Order: sequence, then C-alpha cells, then structure tokens
Amino acid sequence: MKTISEVSVEAPGRICLFGDHQDYLGLPIIACAINRFVKFSAIPNELEIFNLIMPDINSSRSFSIYESFENLMSGDHFASAIRVVRRYGCIPNKGYSITITGKIPINAGLSSSSAIVVAWVRFLVITFGCSSVVTDELIAEIAYQSEVIEHNAPGGKMDQYSIALGGIIYLQTNHTNNITKINSFLKGLIVGESGIPKNTMGLLGDLKRKALTSIKTVQAYDSNFNLHSAMLEDIDNYSDILSEELQPFFYASIKNHIITQEALIALNEGILNYKRIGALMNEHHSVLKNILKITTPKIDKMIDAALNAGAYGAKIVGSGGGGSICAIASEENKQRVIDSILTAGAKDAYAVLVTS
Repeated sequence: MKTISEVSVEAPGRICLFGDHQDYLGLPIIACAINRFVKFSAIPNELEIFNLIMPDINSSRSFSIYESFENLMSGDHFASAIRVVRRYGCIPNKGYSITITGKIPINAGLSSSSAIVVAWVRFLVITFGCSSVVTDELIAEIAYQSEVIEHNAPGGKMDQYSIALGGIIYLQTNHTNNITKINSFLKGLIVGESGIPKNTMGLLGDLKRKALTSIKTVQAYDSNFNLHSAMLEDIDNYSDILSEELQPFFYASIKNHIITQEALIALNEGILNYKRIGALMNEHHSVLKNILKITTPKIDKMIDAALNAGAYGAKIVGSGGGGSICAIASEENKQRVIDSILTAGAKDAYAVLVTS
C-alpha cells in the first residue's frame, strides 16, 4: 500500500515514425509514445541521500542530495538532471530511496535511457517544486538539457519531447520547439527487437557531422539556401559543390524531410490510409538503409520478413547499427507479421499501442 509521502512516476518508450536523423538538423519529426514504461517508486529516507535501486540490471547508486556534480561524468544523466533542475529553482531537501523498474528494452532504439531521464526529472520537480509552472513541455525541455546539452551529446529533442508529451507528436526541433499533437488513432504498430545493441554515440555523431557539413557547404555557396524549404531538385542544383562523401547526407536530409511532411498530411486525414502510411514508412527506411546505411543484415532480414508477411510498412527505429524495427499491419494480419519477424531471428516481437 502506498504511503502518504510515497511518490510514483513513470515514462513511456518511444518510436520515431518519421524523421530519423532529422532532429539534430533542426528539422521536424513525427514520433509516438508507446505502452512500455519505466517506473520510479520513491519512499523518503532520513539519510539526505538519493538511493537509486535498479533491480532489472542488478545495480544501485547513492549520492547526497547536496552533491554539486561540478565534474560531470560522461553519460551520468542522474547528475546532469540535478544540475539543470537547480537552475529552475528545484532544490532537493529530503532524501529518497527510489526503485527503478521498467519494460522498455535497453539499448534497443526505444529510448529507455531518455525515459529514465524524463521520469527522473518529473520526480524531482513534482517532489521538490520549481520556479516555473510545471508542464509536460517543461519536463521535456529540462530532460533535453540534462541528456544532450549538459553532455554535449549529438542527439536532438525528439526522445525527450515525445516521451514527456505522449501520444503522437509533430515536433519542430529548431529553436521554435513548435509542437502539434496528432490526434489520429494509429493502430497496428509492431516492434521487433534485433537483440543487437545499437551504436548511438559513434554512429549518431558521425552522421550528424557529415550531414551538418554538407548543409554548411551549400549555405556557404548560396546564402539563400534554406533546408526547411528545400526541394528534390536542389540535390542536383548543388551536387557539383559537394564531395562524393557528402552528397548522400545532403540527399538524405532533404528526402527524409519531404517524407515527413507527406506523412504529417497522411496522419491527419479523417480516415487513415494505412497503405499510404506504410508506403511512406518504407520510403523512409529505404533512405536510412541505402543512403545513410544504418541497418544491419539482421535488421534487413526482419524488415523483409515483416513486409513479406503482409505488413503495410516497416522501418528501423533508433540511431541505427542495431536496435529494433517498427512495422505497421492490419489488425487481422498483426500476429502473422509478429511470427514472421520472430522467425527471421528477432530477439522478441510484439504489438504496442500509442499511449498518452
């Protein structure tokens, strides 16, 4: 039974439906929260420490509520969040023993790490208050600063915002942070876990560097070039000034942005055309596989299995080099697609629901 002062918070995993490798370019993404969660169960202690217990990975950690974390260790998001929330007037003044459990697979492209950061930030501001009005957008922004800005990490805003806000969102990841909720009831989503750990930092950092270099090269040549309004013909218009190494990244930036815009229209239709949504998902995956080359043979085999079993569409999710796939199928064909993904060698496959 929950005690009066016990605090419980949870945060979902997420799937990027459209816009992979776009948020670090300031381009929009479409992502959804799914019904796989991490949960924080916190009970006050008298020790003036945070005692974090993580039974799922047989790990624990303790630190003083007064710890400054002046020297931040790489990947220490518990510490970076403490630094950020203090700037928002959130000052921990009581110790808690916190048990962290979850059903989001680790290092599988479903943002388990960002879910933990969002849940941690939500716990801190709910428990200790802050100087700003607490909204989901505030939680998302603090989590983004904690995970990306504090660590000078290569990621964007997609994970923190889609997890904190829930549902399906269209997020302008540039300075405007404009968020549009997509109210479609999207059915038939399936996750297939490859069991191959994704290579987030190495792969993401390299792709980001090359994409940004290609865009800056074009902007240096033509100061009027605007990535947000770029069309496919721009790829040919500027190909001569880009090296062969950079051309694919320039193409992918423009093509994926166009696909995302088309997907936004499709997802806002009164009656969803699942074949159209699936076709756009396939088109997006083709860029990720053939241009950015972030898939693996196992991921490719799982994608092919899903499509051969009748899925409307399928794509890799996450930064790449492993992780998971997402497929979309009719309710009648969903189990057949799941079974086919498993037969193709997936570690696990299951249906998921969009959650708020």
